[in-house]
Amino acid sequence: MCDRYVLPSQPAAEREFMPAQAWWKFAAKFNVAAPQYVPAVRVHEGQTEGMMLRWGLIPAWAEGQPTPDATECADMDGIERSNVFRMPWLSGQRCILPVSGFYAWRLTGDGYRQPYFVHLSHRSVFGVAAVWDRSESDDEDVIESCCIIRVPVNALVAEIAGVRGRMPAILRRRDYQTWLRGTPVEAKAVLRAYSARLMLAHAVSPRINSTVPDDVELIRPVH
Repeated sequence: MCDRYVLPSQPAAEREFMPAQAWWKFAAKFNVAAPQYVPAVRVHEGQTEGMMLRWGLIPAWAEGQPTPDATECADMDGIERSNVFRMPWLSGQRCILPVSGFYAWRLTGDGYRQPYFVHLSHRSVFGVAAVWDRSESDDEDVIESCCIIRVPVNALVAEIAGVRGRMPAILRRRDYQTWLRGTPVEAKAVLRAYSARLMLAHAVSPRINSTVPDDVELIRPVH
């Protein structure tokens, strides 16, 4: 579960992550969906940089062509066995996506999928763990793309998506540099479900079920 999320403004993201180089350019969005280009922080030549990456990873071996399977999210417990995500993971190609919140869906007794907006109670901008890759086509067109890492749900998200659900791997601020610069073992150790007591969720309009709307009303509570 990480189909859709909310993107903060560029100034808010830069205050949170303070990249040494800001090559990105973006505005706040309330309905981010793959395969849009999204801002990401990564390390290049020892410095952090803000880049725009395609959401939906295209592996290097795919020669710039999307794979048949969805690649916008990957479960951490299977990433080392995946032919799509294994090499970016082992090569340390990790990045962080700036996020203000994400959407999750609860299946009601009537078979209706009720969307919820999930966010942190104490931070308006936070980072989600991701990996990235670079793929080049036969025409020498280069695509740099990314994939969000998922972990098992915490108690709050489990009430929405069920105990077997998955949620984006939200990073604590003190773990940003470990995720970006650490070894695979060190990076994996910082991945866990974020504390449920520091998160909030409320039902929102089914307008979010479409990728077309993009306005602040999408995150307003509904009864």
